[in-house]
Amino acid sequence: MLEVRDLETAYGRSQVLFQVSFQIREGEVATLLGRNGMGKTTTVRSIMGIAPPRAGSIVFRGAPIGGLPSYKVAQAGIGLVPEGRQIFPNLTVRENLVATERGEGWNLARVLDLFPNLKHRLGHYGNQLSGGEQQMLAIGRALMTNPRLLILDEATEGLAPLVRTEIYRSIDRLKAEGLSILIIDKDVRALTRLADRHFVLEKGRVVWSGTSAELSASPQTQHRYLGV
Repeated sequence: MLEVRDLETAYGRSQVLFQVSFQIREGEVATLLGRNGMGKTTTVRSIMGIAPPRAGSIVFRGAPIGGLPSYKVAQAGIGLVPEGRQIFPNLTVRENLVATERGEGWNLARVLDLFPNLKHRLGHYGNQLSGGEQQMLAIGRALMTNPRLLILDEATEGLAPLVRTEIYRSIDRLKAEGLSILIIDKDVRALTRLADRHFVLEKGRVVWSGTSAELSASPQTQHRYLGV
């Protein structure tokens, strides 16, 4: 579904990614792992057209998308839940959701079924929500674009344990429905339970890849690259 090959991205003269390559298959849940500052978010920004790569290729569902503007990438079928959520603070929950509605499949009723907590907050503004509610809203907003691939950057960062559990429950449900998902997060235990494959970044390079079983069986990899 998504193939990233030899991706190189820089901010000015500072190069961040060096020949990053990985694939995500249809219906697969994959992760990008690594310590802070290793290039995970830059990889996502490159895929989404926010930080256009200098070299390499990004192919989504057989079509090249590397260097396309962000709205074209979204139209191609990739939904992003960005780091920091970035919901619209001066729009209500309902307005945040319907603003991105596109195509058939995901609609307001279906998002509220996935996140019942939002049902009673539809008239509240984005800046009146808790962090967990904002994350649910950000996921729901991305789903309203009816993506074929959902990317979550820092899926549960800064959230309380009960809220993290709720977010992972929703991702489990999306996986069961066959949605392809790419996750960045630090909860390795939860990710090895949920994801099919993992790609570890170190200083802008993919230094390890494998299945959940392989990652769980390699504490040295977790310690060396993830600090676990």
